[in-house]
Amino acid sequence: MVDLVVNYDTLHKLYRAYMPFIKPAGLFIATTESHFLGEELTIAYRLPDATQTNEFKGAVVWINPLGASGGRPAGIGIKIKTDVESHKHHIEKLLSSELASSDLTCTM
Repeated sequence: MVDLVVNYDTLHKLYRAYMPFIKPAGLFIATTESHFLGEELTIAYRLPDATQTNEFKGAVVWINPLGASGGRPAGIGIKIKTDVESHKHHIEKLLSSELASSDLTCTM
């Protein structure tokens, strides 16, 4: 059963959501639903220009509350725990030109 579905329909949205400081990899999901640190979730997500969704199991490792500083959206950071290298490879391949950007992300 999938707990959350996310569509990263642009590279900019994916860049803002990617959490390379979470090892081995993590994604931010904007949500106003209540979640707690350590909560296990199944996430389905679609990358820019993709026709299929990807799915992974992960754990909540970051929480942006409503009204977070810097105008950051409310949501959660999920540490990817299944098929990590495959998800990380696809995301970083798409973001190869964006990873050195100084644009603000949803978390830092």
